[in-house]
Amino acid sequence: MIGHRHGKLAGPAILVAAVGLMAGCTTVPETDSRTVAARYDSVIASPVRTDQDRRMDAARHPAEFLAFTQVQPGMLVLDVAAGAGYTSQLLALAVGPTGMVWAQTPRAGPTLTKRLEDHPQPNLAVVTRPFDDPVPEPASKLDLVTIVLNYHDITYLPVDRARMNRQLFGALKPGGRLVVIDHSGRSGTGISEGKTLHRIDEAVVLTEILEAGFVLDAQGDFLRNPSDPRDQLSSEPKVPTDKFALRFVKPR
Repeated sequence: MIGHRHGKLAGPAILVAAVGLMAGCTTVPETDSRTVAARYDSVIASPVRTDQDRRMDAARHPAEFLAFTQVQPGMLVLDVAAGAGYTSQLLALAVGPTGMVWAQTPRAGPTLTKRLEDHPQPNLAVVTRPFDDPVPEPASKLDLVTIVLNYHDITYLPVDRARMNRQLFGALKPGGRLVVIDHSGRSGTGISEGKTLHRIDEAVVLTEILEAGFVLDAQGDFLRNPSDPRDQLSSEPKVPTDKFALRFVKPR
């Protein structure tokens, strides 16, 4: 179970982070898996989600995303760089009325604001905080943190990423998880194409998150596209972008 990639063995990078992952590793019975899948389907079908959300679903694979995050009812979640709120609202629907999602952004845009005005959710709150201090005071003992398609943007802003990652590590309870998804850059490009192509070298994310104290729990291939040359602007690709999905855990 260590460092699995949805049934495939993960690459060598996982081996450096595998210590201690056997604790708490369990196999979900098939009946429970079906129940969880049905619950995620009902989340995706929620009428509060927008038409734009549903158009984005084909590229974002929400069922696989929710399964990869392992989000459950009652969880406390922080969505970093909430953007228009696609991910934040999806997670809020998944944690249900007994959970809470904080949608962090340095400045709430009109789309996110309208989303919550149209369908207020008591368990979804926007928090306007800087990236290097993203955790609101009530959000302690978090179960899950997500950074979806925005780590590359943070790299070209005046943000102390090491401080940000330490803050996220500190806010998670032991066994809590951090999920980072982003557009893949070419190997060796580092953060150099964050502002131009809006991509990032996966190795940078691995290195920076591991340095904060996390260990790598899993890599997901549900957004991978080997035919992407990774040399095109991620917002205007000729083919769907290759995206990496990394799930880290705070050791117990």
